[in-house]
Amino acid sequence: MKKEKLNTEEQEEVQINEAAAEETESTEETLSQEKEEDTKETDPLAEAEEQIAKLKDQLLRTIAEFENYKKRTLKEKTELILNGGEKTITAILPVLDDFERALADTNTDDPAAIKEGMDLIFKKFIKTLEGLGVHKIETEDKDFDVDFHEAIAMVPGMGDDKKGKVIDCVQTGYMLNDKVIRHAKVAVGQ
Repeated sequence: MKKEKLNTEEQEEVQINEAAAEETESTEETLSQEKEEDTKETDPLAEAEEQIAKLKDQLLRTIAEFENYKKRTLKEKTELILNGGEKTITAILPVLDDFERALADTNTDDPAAIKEGMDLIFKKFIKTLEGLGVHKIETEDKDFDVDFHEAIAMVPGMGDDKKGKVIDCVQTGYMLNDKVIRHAKVAVGQ
């Protein structure tokens, strides 16, 4: 009987030890699972931080690129303002050369030759301006139009057929392409 009690006590002790061992294993498994969960939690956090760093870098690069774009366009705009008339001046310089040659030629006393030379230079100048897109606003026998003409005088008593028409052009108007750059100053029939 004592042996049986002893065996029963030993068995109980073995069972307690086994239970304790199982509990220890269970605790270790729980701890390892918690550690795995912690590492899983830190992985998304690390991924998020990495993504934030990438986005910050991308944002900084985009801002720097935009600042460079603004500086470049400002520089181009400044150059355009300062040198925008270069094409025009380059086109007019040959006409200026012709004027210099005409003034330097003082051997001629013939007024007809001087007038012919001035006419040639004038025609060359008009052709140069037309090449740049500058055109004269026509006023002869035209209806008065505030988009193209500026009335500086009203001429009464011209008859019904001249009413609202341009009678005389005091100063020629010009257009650059399709934009009026100087209105024609005209006298209008009343």
